[in-house]
Amino acid sequence: MFGIGTTEIIVILVVALLVLGPKKLPEIAKSLGKTLAEFRRVTTDVKRTIEMEVDRDEEIRAKKRIKKEMAGKASKESPDSQEHNQQDPYPEEKITQDAEKSQSEPDKKSGTA
Repeated sequence: MFGIGTTEIIVILVVALLVLGPKKLPEIAKSLGKTLAEFRRVTTDVKRTIEMEVDRDEEIRAKKRIKKEMAGKASKESPDSQEHNQQDPYPEEKITQDAEKSQSEPDKKSGTA
């Protein structure tokens, strides 16, 4: 731990015992342990937050890439219209209207409503 051997730790404990006294040493050790635990918890939270932000950024990039690919495919299918290239290839209004239309029309093949 920290490049310190067993002998050095024993010397540090003896010096701490002589300087601080036997009554204060357990209190200081307890507060030092709590401080280290808090430091580890904060470090873990920061690490988790950074990982979540990286994941979210990767998702956003993937969505943009997929949307760009879909727009490229849509523009290849109809290259004559420049306006069509700038529009969303799958507008939500059109999808909603198509869904409503298909629900309201009777089934023509079976002849039932």
